[in-house]
Amino acid sequence: MEKVVKSEADWRVQLSPEEFRVLRQAGTERPWTGEYVDTKAEGVYSCRACGAELFRSDTKFDSHCGWPSFFEPSESEAVTLIEDHSLGMSRVEVRCARCDSHLGHVFHGEGYATPTDDRYCINSVSLRLVPADS
Repeated sequence: MEKVVKSEADWRVQLSPEEFRVLRQAGTERPWTGEYVDTKAEGVYSCRACGAELFRSDTKFDSHCGWPSFFEPSESEAVTLIEDHSLGMSRVEVRCARCDSHLGHVFHGEGYATPTDDRYCINSVSLRLVPADS
């Protein structure tokens, strides 16, 4: 996979202010406000910054947490996991492996009835859904 490297100034031109805040500054969109929280459409979820394939709709599930949730990325190399000890808690940040954009966090062992018992809690603004019928 070829890495995408741009200056912060270039990212600011390409992304909306909210996309930049989440993707490049590791922000979080408010729960229940993202366009993909309740989406059931089949397709591929790609990185809004660089277009890399990240998740597939068949791994998306209803976690009722306020953000789109997936039980695994489409490929293990699609995302990078980084320990995150900010905000006084211990979490694992999920980033796009291709452009290093912040996507959200992954949580394990919460008891969801999924094959991995992982919840990739991802900001909608970090994603773009490419419907299967397009």
